[in-house]
Amino acid sequence: MPTRTTLALAVAAGLTWSAGAQAQETVKIGVILPYSGPFADAANQLDAGIKLYMQQNGDMVAGKKVEIVRKDTGGPAPDVAKRLAQELVVRDGVDIIAGFALTPEALGAADVATQAKKLMVVMNAATSVVTEKSPYIVRTSVTIPQVNYAFGKWAFEKGGVKQAYTLVADYGPGHDAEKSFAKGFTEAGGTVIGADKTPVANPDFSAFVQRVKDANPEAVYIFVPGGGQPAAIGKALSERGLTPPATKIFGQGELTHPEALESMGENARGIVTTFHYTLERDDPLNNAFVEAYRGANNGRSPDLFSIGGYDGMHLVYEALKKTNGDASGDALVEAAKGMSWDSPRGPISIDPETRDIVQNVYIREVQEVGGKLQNVIIDTIENVKDPLHGASN
Repeated sequence: MPTRTTLALAVAAGLTWSAGAQAQETVKIGVILPYSGPFADAANQLDAGIKLYMQQNGDMVAGKKVEIVRKDTGGPAPDVAKRLAQELVVRDGVDIIAGFALTPEALGAADVATQAKKLMVVMNAATSVVTEKSPYIVRTSVTIPQVNYAFGKWAFEKGGVKQAYTLVADYGPGHDAEKSFAKGFTEAGGTVIGADKTPVANPDFSAFVQRVKDANPEAVYIFVPGGGQPAAIGKALSERGLTPPATKIFGQGELTHPEALESMGENARGIVTTFHYTLERDDPLNNAFVEAYRGANNGRSPDLFSIGGYDGMHLVYEALKKTNGDASGDALVEAAKGMSWDSPRGPISIDPETRDIVQNVYIREVQEVGGKLQNVIIDTIENVKDPLHGASN
């Protein structure tokens, strides 16, 4: 069995032990995800999207059988992701690497994709810079600046807010969210009157929310991870009277995930969020997707991870059709550039210059529908690109 060092050297030299497999009638896709550890649920939702697409479209495309090889990082673990990518390429002979729920892991594997000249499909990792780390990376998920820059502009131009306070989790995605929302909001004419950061795993937001109350803003923009964070901050806001309509509450979609809405209860009513995928989007394609997903997953609903995996597989299948089964990285990347299709999330495309996704950004408000609180789309910003590619910040 090759050692880690020889694996790395082989990748650097563009070699594979399984080169013969490339010429056979199988296209191997190595999927790298944190199937165990704190992000296991996100990984499994993403993987369920991959499985559903293959269930609906079969495992044969362009005359070749598609085979998935799954690897668990237990992450976040960028070094493990890099090692697994090397093993997938060299030992398992994969043609494509995919998955990547977490930005550090996508960045860890990027050099492997470049050296081995393999298409790398990023199905979630949402930091803007990811696609700039290898010419073989194509993204089918979202970027944090993509949704929040557009949201910041919307908040001033249509949301009726002239000044706001930002409160975000103190880690990379929170920083990106704060920066991009503030950029869009201030460019449109708004003023950020205060900014604060909370620990990533924070059970008590009382002190932070009290500072918001003391600043008396028209609106609060919030970015927190999922899990128990939305309910905790919703409770703190409610206890201090910072609730709509008196104070507008804005946030990225995780704030009002269906699971978060259940735990927040009435505290969620009137919160406005932005996202690229909305479970309740009333569209025949999305309705069919949701029904099929629930049928395949014991009633569980799809989420942002599921749609990234589902559309990632669509990109792979359609690229293989365009290349007549040529699974070389150069051929597949060229096939992916400019590709467009109708997704359950709406029309999407791959920017031919950045290899990043272009898509609608939805503005949602928590409203009561049929006696139950849910996200309702109140506006759509069409064909949004990531605003930061090539920017120094």
